[in-house]
Amino acid sequence: MKDIITSKSSDYNFKIFFLFLLVTLANYYIYVGFAIKPYMIFLILFLIIQIGSIRFQRLHLFEVALLFFYIMYSYSGAFALYPESSLRIICGITLYIFCYFIMKSVIRNTRGLVLERAISDTGIFFNIASLTLYLVGLKNLGFVFEGDRIYSFGVLLDRDYPRLIGLLQDPNFFVFYNTVFYTYYLCNAGTLKNKLGLLLCIIANILSFSRGGLLVMVFILILYIVINNPIKKLKLLAGLAVSLSAALFIAIEFMHFDVFGILQSRVGDLSQDGGSGRLELWSRAWDYFTSHMIFGIGAFNFADYNFFQYRDNLEVHNTFLDILSESGLLGMTCFILFISLVLVQIFKSSIPKNNPYLLLTFLGLILQMAFLSVIINDMFFMFLAILTTYLHNEKNLSNEEKKNRISFSSLTSKKHKVKSYLQYKGSETTHEYSSNNG
Repeated sequence: MKDIITSKSSDYNFKIFFLFLLVTLANYYIYVGFAIKPYMIFLILFLIIQIGSIRFQRLHLFEVALLFFYIMYSYSGAFALYPESSLRIICGITLYIFCYFIMKSVIRNTRGLVLERAISDTGIFFNIASLTLYLVGLKNLGFVFEGDRIYSFGVLLDRDYPRLIGLLQDPNFFVFYNTVFYTYYLCNAGTLKNKLGLLLCIIANILSFSRGGLLVMVFILILYIVINNPIKKLKLLAGLAVSLSAALFIAIEFMHFDVFGILQSRVGDLSQDGGSGRLELWSRAWDYFTSHMIFGIGAFNFADYNFFQYRDNLEVHNTFLDILSESGLLGMTCFILFISLVLVQIFKSSIPKNNPYLLLTFLGLILQMAFLSVIINDMFFMFLAILTTYLHNEKNLSNEEKKNRISFSSLTSKKHKVKSYLQYKGSETTHEYSSNNG
């Protein structure tokens, strides 16, 4: 039986790696009012070819809560002033959920080791490809960092800052996509491969110059050290410090690229630009919420309201305020319930002990939502599919252990009964023999 499971997991290995890899190619899509991504096409083709092997697992409580949130969020579109925007996001939500269930079915038979290998390989490819595109973009710009909203391969010039976008479109989302890889390498830094992956993650994250993302990454690092033995992690921290220092030295001395100076400038700008205008946007979202507290202004309507009133077509850059303003207290209650149920199920399982990277990833993603608008996101759904697979496998293992204990207990009981019966028959024979010789 174990050989069959191992064989099946091996068969799924390349498919899972390829699937995870396609999820990271967020900058490549077909736009039809919403984006059709490469991994979506792969999943639909997989469904058509392997429809007989598709099996849907029983939903976890947090998945039910998530679906209920999307229903409430979509329902708010019925009261929207701009229904076409609501219809567009509803179509997107439907497509994402459909792909999520197929993704779960693709990886449902996979053991944790196979999933982890796919995460490790995908993370290294994602970061190497992103850093390569970044270097090509810098060379194409001639290392001249003047301009705003100028794209060059893996670089975005954002108010004279050369920010890494790599395989994505937005540097602010780069750390979000990299979170699962970062936490995995951090929690499994015992191998040279994962140490390399961690170093690549940190360098790529720094070059995104995303202040919110980097702040969350530092928090995750501190949390990881605190929940583990800090003394044992000194070697890891020392190695990272030396490696980063060497990378900074090469960038400054040979490429004349002052990464440290750019970081200092980005942090210094925080007091002047209000977090790239986020504080002003958050204030507007709060105003919309206070005037439409129950149902909100309607799904995906913030940008339209904002453009009509302030002539800038921007998102809230805060998922919680986004949900509050667009779907009111009904939507926000469902979303908070979803987050709470995920944490409850994680802590009820062995994940914090055996796979802490999943807990750290979820915390990292949720914290970054305070700086990003993430109503639907490829990487977030991929993480949930991975999490549900771990929980499903743990439940199956627990059920098997219970069955084995029951079988062993039943076998022991039968043996005890047989032994008692034999002892009884033996004593009866002895008694008869004794009486006959008397």
